[in-house]
Amino acid sequence: MGNLFGREVPLKELIKENKRAINKAIRELDRERMRMERDEKKLISDIKKMAAENQMKAVNIQAKELVRTRNYITKFLQMRAHLNAVLLKIQTVKSHEAMASALKGTTNAMVKMNKQMNLPAMQRIMMEFQQEEMKAEMTMEMMGETMDEAMEGENDEEEEAAIVSEILDEIGINTSDMAPDAPVANPAGTTANPLAAEEPVAAGAGGGGGGGGASGGEHAHRRHDHR
Repeated sequence: MGNLFGREVPLKELIKENKRAINKAIRELDRERMRMERDEKKLISDIKKMAAENQMKAVNIQAKELVRTRNYITKFLQMRAHLNAVLLKIQTVKSHEAMASALKGTTNAMVKMNKQMNLPAMQRIMMEFQQEEMKAEMTMEMMGETMDEAMEGENDEEEEAAIVSEILDEIGINTSDMAPDAPVANPAGTTANPLAAEEPVAAGAGGGGGGGGASGGEHAHRRHDHR
């Protein structure tokens, strides 16, 4: 069957032919089984009718025919099950053949690709690509900066701030709430460090105390002279 008229039949075609033959056999079995099931119903009807007419000899003959028909129906069901099993085997072989063909095609494609690929040339191409990409990025960055400088107006920042403020007002956000607290400027003539500011006061206080001590000593000396 694999060699028809001196020509080698491909595996795919052979699988297709076998599958077609099995499907045809299954259809024929189904038709025959359905015919025998109709005969079975007719036999049952005839047996009931003859039994009602008390034709027992004919009833026995029809009963034997009914048993034979039922046995053949069972055999047909078994044969159909076997053919289905063979059909599943053929389908499995077909799947394996398709997988083998796909693997073979993929392997051939990979072999051709590996033969045509020059690894040093590919590395050189990748390096050149990276260099050109870097040049393109630098050029685009320079062009962008130049265009920004050329297109930038004197009042652009003020207009942008006004637009942002207007949008925030529309959505109910106050710009004053978002601004951070500004540092409080020190008054003129004051020192930022509170400790440094306290030192002259302490020194003044000490001088005053010394003056007070000198004054107290003078009063004591006067009292001594008076005595």
